Amino acid sequence: MPIICKGCGISFKRTGWRNHVRQSVNPNCQVPFDITQNVDTPSLILEPQALHQENIDHIVVDPAGDFFGNYDEEMPLEAETQPWNDDAEETARDQENDSDSDDEENTYIDSDIGLEPPRPVLVDSSTSDSHDEISGDNKKHPALRLRGGAEETLLKKPFVVKFPGRTAGAIYSQGNKTLNDEYKANLGSTQNPYAPFHTKLEWEIARWAKLRGPSSTSFTELMAIEGVVDALGLSFSNARELNKIIDNHLPGRPQFQPHEILIGGEVCEIFYRDIIACIRALLGDHDFGAYLEFLPEKHYTTEERTTRVYHDMHTGKWWWSTQELLEKDKPGATIIPIIISTDKTQLTLFRNKSAYPIYMTIGNIPKEIRAKPSNRAYVLLGYLPTTRLENITNKAGRRRSLANLYHACMGKALEPLKLAGTNGLHMTTGDGYTRRCHPLLACVVIDYPEQFLTTCTFNGECPTCPEDRNEMGSYDPNSPLSLRDLSMALDILDSFEDDPAGFLQSCKDAGIKPVVDPYWKDLPYVHIYRSITPDILHQLYQGIMKHIIGWVLEAYGPAEVDARCRRMPPNHNLRLFSKGISTLTRVTGQEHDQMCRILLGLVIEAPLPGGVSSARLVRSVRAMLDFLYLAQYPVHTDKSLELLNDALHDFHIHKAIFIDLGIREHFNIPKLHWARHYVDAIKLYGTTDNVNTQYTERLHIDLAKVAYAATNHKDEFYQMTVWLERKEKILRHEQFVRWRLDGSPAMTPKEWSPPGLELDRGVYMSKHPSVRGAVSFDQLSEKYGAMFFRTALARYVALVNNPALRPAALERRIWTIQIPFRKVHVWHRIKFRRSDPLTGKMSTSDSIHARPARKKGRGEMAARFDTALIDDGEGIAGMTGIDGYRVGRVRVVFSLPKGSHEKLFDDPTFVPPKHLAYVEWYSELDDPEQHHGLYKINAVRDADGGS
Repeated sequence: MPIICKGCGISFKRTGWRNHVRQSVNPNCQVPFDITQNVDTPSLILEPQALHQENIDHIVVDPAGDFFGNYDEEMPLEAETQPWNDDAEETARDQENDSDSDDEENTYIDSDIGLEPPRPVLVDSSTSDSHDEISGDNKKHPALRLRGGAEETLLKKPFVVKFPGRTAGAIYSQGNKTLNDEYKANLGSTQNPYAPFHTKLEWEIARWAKLRGPSSTSFTELMAIEGVVDALGLSFSNARELNKIIDNHLPGRPQFQPHEILIGGEVCEIFYRDIIACIRALLGDHDFGAYLEFLPEKHYTTEERTTRVYHDMHTGKWWWSTQELLEKDKPGATIIPIIISTDKTQLTLFRNKSAYPIYMTIGNIPKEIRAKPSNRAYVLLGYLPTTRLENITNKAGRRRSLANLYHACMGKALEPLKLAGTNGLHMTTGDGYTRRCHPLLACVVIDYPEQFLTTCTFNGECPTCPEDRNEMGSYDPNSPLSLRDLSMALDILDSFEDDPAGFLQSCKDAGIKPVVDPYWKDLPYVHIYRSITPDILHQLYQGIMKHIIGWVLEAYGPAEVDARCRRMPPNHNLRLFSKGISTLTRVTGQEHDQMCRILLGLVIEAPLPGGVSSARLVRSVRAMLDFLYLAQYPVHTDKSLELLNDALHDFHIHKAIFIDLGIREHFNIPKLHWARHYVDAIKLYGTTDNVNTQYTERLHIDLAKVAYAATNHKDEFYQMTVWLERKEKILRHEQFVRWRLDGSPAMTPKEWSPPGLELDRGVYMSKHPSVRGAVSFDQLSEKYGAMFFRTALARYVALVNNPALRPAALERRIWTIQIPFRKVHVWHRIKFRRSDPLTGKMSTSDSIHARPARKKGRGEMAARFDTALIDDGEGIAGMTGIDGYRVGRVRVVFSLPKGSHEKLFDDPTFVPPKHLAYVEWYSELDDPEQHHGLYKINAVRDADGGS
């Protein structure tokens, strides 16, 4: 990429530009601090304040010069400090430095950090001979196009096209009673915001007892202690009286109703709620009301409308097309997209006790809100029967009966949607506006066993398209997949009453199971084969990636893979598998996620048996990892979706290596085949985080496992539903109390920033140093590995005083600079934090550690000095990419003693940045390796061979 000199306007290559800057006599061509000089010695990376202002207009400069923090306790010159102690020096400070909750001790730094940098285009490959060499005849196959700046457009707000017409989403009345108004009326006219609890203390004890407290028996025993109830002034003296107040006086979400179904001589019990009442509760929730979406939109990257943007459900094509159909039939409609998720889960490790919950949410709520269980955007709709019908001895008959039972129970729970979806119902949102809402089943978020159970297809087949089970491993980018024929399936299902004898044969010919009455058959505007959605957890992590990790273990051998796992360096976002991965059992999706983060590093330059080249294996692993992470983008465009398809195409090009190694015989894997549907599904329903089973898996803990633990394990589902209803009432009352204490404010719409468009990270430093007292230069050399600390500091001072120094003059100047101190304060961690767009809560997204080894208990904690991508003076703020960046190992993060500024710097007005870093450079980034696409770098050595 050419570089244009800002001084003379001439275009140079990178090395030519460096030489031009060093030799030019034009002062406008000079840079105030050239960190590329003398790369054989580690450098001090000064912060942006140290640069001349004309070169850093894009950087927000702290007028006090304190870029990272507000630490005021500066060390005086030659201050006497305590002697070094490996244990005591860091204990108090490290707790502060390593904590993610030290908001008051940190200062936030604005920084323009975009999405991942674009990767350069790799050289394509195709297999040419038995040695697996890469052919040079096909080096620009489209499957190898990587990001290449596809994220650049995501940094800007999209151009929005609203759904046309005045009737869609129409408001029929306003100023109606909201759910909070109705809730207040149900409690009675009282000025007490905690009613029906008499005092704040009584309410907080009740809340603690139901959300954080012990069991009911323990709570009753606590209340039975003489004097406790009187001392606290409580109106209840045991758990039973508290439950009575909750049951009789607190409104809540709809109650669960038990129903019995007789099948195969066995009575099965299902618990479910009124789904319409659940929808009303979600729509009327005051916390959601400001963010609800009621109309579909088309988002584009620019006003030219050439490239679509997809994120939340209302930006997908399904909502737009369904709104058009509904407007023709019933003008003035507001669509409520219903998202249903079911997944059986184990309640106990022993006795094989399980639950089969149904979860429901609506697509009007932004996905960022739905993603957090604490927001309560998902409703537990019911529990399906978990019977195995073991009294039916015929296996085929048992399978058919279980399928019919599943559909009968789901049909009972979703039956109200038939009429409501067609005619609509008037519902009021949190702002008091009433619309005619049509709840329509949009997505069914389920794992593969439930997918073929729901669609009445067979195990081993695709639940979405009619692809032959023996052709699933094939991939033709020029042959788009089609949906199964829903009309034919419905005609066959309707023929049961007229021709029961021919029903079985018709189902067999059509390739569907003979389910008499699928729950989706009469639901309006539903195409069940299209409603199956991507599933990152089960399809990718627990499906495709689980296969690939197994294939890698078989290809290289467990010993080699485990040894490479043990050699992985620590990182903030990585789990270290110190014992390897080959012996792990019952691997969770989270563990597969962590394995995928190091998987490419495990296969790079690893030898295959028999001297076979690993190029194709590396390419296939890299391609599937690209697919995995591209599929999880929170925002997609048409261009990034092309990259998703390209990654899948690249995997299929090179997957034959696993057959050549004798690991696989075919790739007819349904979950691998379904990856071909990802692009279409994202265009229909928005990005995959709209419909990820990871959210409902987390709900299993609160709404199934914990609920079961609260029972006496007898007639458990009845007890679980009662326990959950009381918990929901307490949570709802907590929300209402907060609203009352805030002055009962009216809801005001808020502008919702599409998630993923703003991924800025702030840099945080703890207020106090990590080590109590200052660290001497000798200790920095011995314990931190900062061998040339004094020399690098002198170079920094010389360049600040005279940025135009040539290399030879700079080297002479270094030895004339006097450093008036021999100790500095050091920090062991740099945090990169982000703010939650909904709550504003800060969380640490990444961090850089620079700490020496230290004692920990009877052992020792190893030293850790992380590497980082560092702007070497050529980076462009706000732009993606790695041009202008270089890898360096951070050895020391420190600050200059306050009293030293006047003695070090010629300009008395110059204020140095608060924190500086001593960095050991690695070689410059050249071209990426053609197979795995990563950059190979080496530590820069000095004349004596040191790093």
